[in-house]
Amino acid sequence: MNVEVVDANVAPIDANDLAQSVTSESKPASSFTQGDDSSNCASDVVDPKEKSKANKVNLLGMTRKELETYFETIGEKKFRAAQVMKWIHQLGVTDFNEMTNLAGSLREKLSHLAYAAAPEVVHREYSNDGTRKWVFRVGEGAGSLVETVLIPADGRKTLCISSQVGCALDCSFCSTGKQGFQRDLLPAEIIGQLWVANQSYMEDTPVGERTRTVTNVVMMGMGEPLLNFEPVVASMQLMLDDHAYGMSKRRVTLSTSGIVPMIDKLGDQIDVALAISLHAPNDELRNELVPINKKYPLVELMAAARRYVARGAPLSDKSAQHKAVKAKIAQNQVSKDSDDQDDALEPSRKKHVTIEYVMLDGVNDQPHHAKQLIQLLNDLPSKINLIPFNPFPHAPYERSSRNRIMAFQQTLSDAGYVCTVRMTRGDDIDAACGQLVGQVADRTRRAEKWKQKIVEHQQINKSTAEPTSGQRREILRTRGS
Repeated sequence: MNVEVVDANVAPIDANDLAQSVTSESKPASSFTQGDDSSNCASDVVDPKEKSKANKVNLLGMTRKELETYFETIGEKKFRAAQVMKWIHQLGVTDFNEMTNLAGSLREKLSHLAYAAAPEVVHREYSNDGTRKWVFRVGEGAGSLVETVLIPADGRKTLCISSQVGCALDCSFCSTGKQGFQRDLLPAEIIGQLWVANQSYMEDTPVGERTRTVTNVVMMGMGEPLLNFEPVVASMQLMLDDHAYGMSKRRVTLSTSGIVPMIDKLGDQIDVALAISLHAPNDELRNELVPINKKYPLVELMAAARRYVARGAPLSDKSAQHKAVKAKIAQNQVSKDSDDQDDALEPSRKKHVTIEYVMLDGVNDQPHHAKQLIQLLNDLPSKINLIPFNPFPHAPYERSSRNRIMAFQQTLSDAGYVCTVRMTRGDDIDAACGQLVGQVADRTRRAEKWKQKIVEHQQINKSTAEPTSGQRREILRTRGS
């Protein structure tokens, strides 16, 4: 399912300018008024159902620390935060009156002051292969639409979460990037995608028997997560929190196109797995495929990746510290009474970065590209995930042949890399990698420009013969050499 793109007549913004602004000025993860900024909305019309929430606080996107502070501000003990988190995130209960271990007076107070709600689901679709896709409306009135995909495989259920409405990075092979960019998602809008996915497996199960179903999360949906830094980190903190989703740090992955300063900042604040959308082994080609490379070239990106895997858990990560010290104590390598237990901490971060590499016929899939990639990753602990290109209407690329993908994989494997080929899932519901689209009030006007380019291309085709398949591949090879 593709949703028609909506364009707003707003002055364009540049992806590099956006990256610079995020680097220099951080945004609060959330506040006690987590409503949407109406200036970002496509419509000023307010749904009557939302009026009752206008002066209330949405608790869904608050971290435990934020919830503890909130309960103290309303005259309650901060331990109530953990209780409410378990009800909301573990059991899928958002009606305060059903939270039976809360005092009746507190339930009544919360009903007047707060609510817990995920974004509205306006469409859901389940694929024949088990993949599930949801379309969420975010913002007031008509708002905007974003998509989320769940992929079941090998005993896991992996959820691909969106972090922005649209995307400011115009990667040439990605349909999401062609729709432009409107705004960042709020913490409640990000974690709400996980809440809905879990709820889809729990809704017919009695509350007392419910268990969390989603096992893995990848911040790999619509948007560049590191350009919405604070809300994304707050959401991942909820994913890791034992009172919320209790996920392993190795099962929460952030995928970035390469916002170098924010990779370093990420390592300072949270311990999660890192993936890099690389897609090209040299700057010239990557400048074309992933334009943010012009601002942060490969030498800087690879250096940031090496720094990320070399560091330990951030000092704020008490859980990681505790586990590391406990392991040292068990091995009799440090005394229980040690005053300087920090010396006992070893880097607990996963010792590799996942490299994502979309396979484009004749563009980045040649033998010399594989050799360049081996050289580029030479001193970076990494695993490589080859992604067959998923075509979208008027895409300027074609998918590499299976033989070419297998040959590329073999070259990397022979060089000692763990290299996998991603199975294409959810094609029948447009849920495959690079196919997520929404309805975006486009601040960049990119969607309008893309449509105009398509029209011009169609007009040219009317007056000149289309190149043959062989000619087209030769053109693409020339571009990728």
